[in-house]
Amino acid sequence: MRYLHTMVRVKDLDASLDFYSNIFGLKEIRRYENEKGRFTLVFLVADEDVDQAKANSAPCLELTYNWDTEDYAGGRNFGHLAYEVDDIYAICQKLMDAGVTINRPPRCGHMAFVRSPDGISIEILQKGESLAPAEPWLSMPNTGAW
Repeated sequence: MRYLHTMVRVKDLDASLDFYSNIFGLKEIRRYENEKGRFTLVFLVADEDVDQAKANSAPCLELTYNWDTEDYAGGRNFGHLAYEVDDIYAICQKLMDAGVTINRPPRCGHMAFVRSPDGISIEILQKGESLAPAEPWLSMPNTGAW
């Protein structure tokens, strides 16, 4: 298992980038804009980690900017922790066997979400190519929020 990133939602992308990049000193290494989903993701790292992060071997700070207006009350601006795993189905089965609710099952063979006992959302991502869709995950519904 490898720690990937921490996601934080931001209301003003320009102001946030000014803070994190110009003032705090982090470097932008990649950006993803999704017009259909109406959001922008910006991944930042410490200067010393730029080369490693570009090779996907250093954790990042992910700024998520939702294009539509939203107030982030009650800590909603903190999104999730993300970990990459060798076998998403095996990890999800292990978690489920231990009594953990799989809030967003890995129906696509690539991504799942669970919550910690304190309610922290954790994204689990399949390393490399997605696994072939398989039961019981394929037909398992979402449970709760993540």
